Amino acid sequence: MFDILMYLFENYIHSEAEVMVDHDLLTDELTRAGFHQDEIYKALSWLEKLAALQNSDAYPYLTRRPSTSTRIYTTEEIKFLDVECRGFLMFLEQVNVLDFSTREMVVDRVMELDTKDFNIDDLKWVVLMVLFNVPGKESAYSQMEDLIFDECEGPLH
Repeated sequence: MFDILMYLFENYIHSEAEVMVDHDLLTDELTRAGFHQDEIYKALSWLEKLAALQNSDAYPYLTRRPSTSTRIYTTEEIKFLDVECRGFLMFLEQVNVLDFSTREMVVDRVMELDTKDFNIDDLKWVVLMVLFNVPGKESAYSQMEDLIFDECEGPLH
């Protein structure tokens, strides 16, 4: 399923190509690209739920929290988000790429992924997908793109 999300993000969203709204056409294209039908439906459902997260009435836990709060991860979340991933999320909050609600959206979407092997590179893509889909987060999206695509040259000190 994650491969399908990456395919859609790279070929439609990130490239600013026109996103197909017709699920049947999109499903046909993804099938021709070699993806299995059940995985396609899971990926499209994942994207629909991402869009639904913007509705704060449906997800009251995403209301703004004080910046002094500390996120305690559940046992299930720790299974997906290792120490490196959790540290990266904290870093993104500290540099104001993520706020409370976007962090929770990222965690929500990670927990819905149907994968056993999840790493920090996958997390970076989920963060990009979430930020792309949240109105008003264009600057944070751009910052995250820079973190992913700009490679440092020379010594870091």
